[in-house]
Amino acid sequence: MYIRKIIAERKIKSAESEAKRIIEDAIKNAETRKKEILIEAKDEAHKLRNEVERENKERRNELKKSEKRLIRKEETLDNKSLIIEKKEENLSRKQKDLLSKEEKLNHLYNKQKEELEKISSLSSEEAKEMLINDIRKETEKEAAIIVKEIERDAKENAERKAREIISYAIQKCSADHVAETTVSVVNLPNDEMKGRIIGREGRNIRALETMTGIDLIIDDTPEAVVISGFDPIRREIARIALEKLILDGRIHPARIEEMVEKAKRDVEQQIKEEGEKAAFDVGVHGLHIELIKLLGRLKFRTSYGQNVLKHSIEVAHLSGIMAAELGADIKTAKRAGLLHDIGKAVDHEIEGNHVTIGEDLTKRYKEGKAIVHAVAAHHGDIEPQTVEAVLVQAADAISAARPGARRETLETYIKRLEKLEEISNSFDGVEKSYAIQAGREIRIIVKPEEINDSGIILVAKDIVKKIEDELEYPGQIKVNVIRETRAIEYAK
Repeated sequence: MYIRKIIAERKIKSAESEAKRIIEDAIKNAETRKKEILIEAKDEAHKLRNEVERENKERRNELKKSEKRLIRKEETLDNKSLIIEKKEENLSRKQKDLLSKEEKLNHLYNKQKEELEKISSLSSEEAKEMLINDIRKETEKEAAIIVKEIERDAKENAERKAREIISYAIQKCSADHVAETTVSVVNLPNDEMKGRIIGREGRNIRALETMTGIDLIIDDTPEAVVISGFDPIRREIARIALEKLILDGRIHPARIEEMVEKAKRDVEQQIKEEGEKAAFDVGVHGLHIELIKLLGRLKFRTSYGQNVLKHSIEVAHLSGIMAAELGADIKTAKRAGLLHDIGKAVDHEIEGNHVTIGEDLTKRYKEGKAIVHAVAAHHGDIEPQTVEAVLVQAADAISAARPGARRETLETYIKRLEKLEEISNSFDGVEKSYAIQAGREIRIIVKPEEINDSGIILVAKDIVKKIEDELEYPGQIKVNVIRETRAIEYAK
């Protein structure tokens, strides 16, 4: 036991000695590490201090530079402020000088104005009016010269080409027109047939006139009966019915009624066939059946003696030919040309002019906008917006105005000539006027002392406008204004 105790005590002492040594070593190491850390901290602090001092130095330098720049800017602004103040003073002084000069000028102006009014014996308003009149006259003269130059240039460039196209179109589409009348003549095999047509106490002729709505004229003309009526379709029905009755030989009211009904069916069939033939001849397809029937009715309609169906076909051909020459839509031009007078088929049944009726009909039967517009614009009631509408308008005028296409009664013809001369003579400065070439030209002689060379251009344009507004006429009318100055002396 004792030995164990001794050994234990030795171990304890040894352990204590070891522990003491370890503690001492730890203390030494800690002191050493502490010194190292302090040294490192001092070094880091030194570095940070140097860095801060360097940054502060740079900032101070930058602040000094900024301060110098601000000082320079302040000096510059001060200088500019001084310059501006000087300029304001100069402007103020100049403004005062200007106001003073303006007052002096107004005073001088008023004084000179008063002196001028005394010298000229005119007030300022009168002088102003005189000046305006002089300027107006000069402007009118210049305007007339410009109009003349524009017209000359346009004619030089356009007239030749237009003539070529129109001549080519007319040459390709020349057609003979027979003037239609409001009467038809039916030949009889003998004069005895007249009595049978009249019937007992006139019952046959009354029945025929009542059923057809026409007048039957039986006079001394040998072997002929005249059928008179303004409705060409009714007149045609009466003619066909009368010819059938003459061939049949049985003429009495019941037979007349039967033949009139047959004639109506024949005419309706003829109307449809004529409409289909016209559309086929022109090359227009897909027309509504009602439009085809209306076209056929135009065969029995005349305008100034010109057959309207033949006129429509001619206009369609002319429009198509001119469209081909100009690169426009040929199909549209032909279709519009064929339908342009479609309103004339029913203008005696529907209120309104044939242009408005035609526009409504083409809309109703689903024609295209271009066709409807061309029909509405072919007489210039509205401004044409397409090339095809212009071509239809031109083709219509060509077809109607060409020699032999139309005729009119002597009374209407004379009234038109008198109205032409009356319109021309209504203008100031016109001395005489003469309607020539069957009313297609009006020659006007003006007073040279009242109208100068430039003024005759404006007079011609004013007369043209008045003729277009107040007169109805086929084709076109040439207005020729003549100014002549003569100097006459006698040798004695």
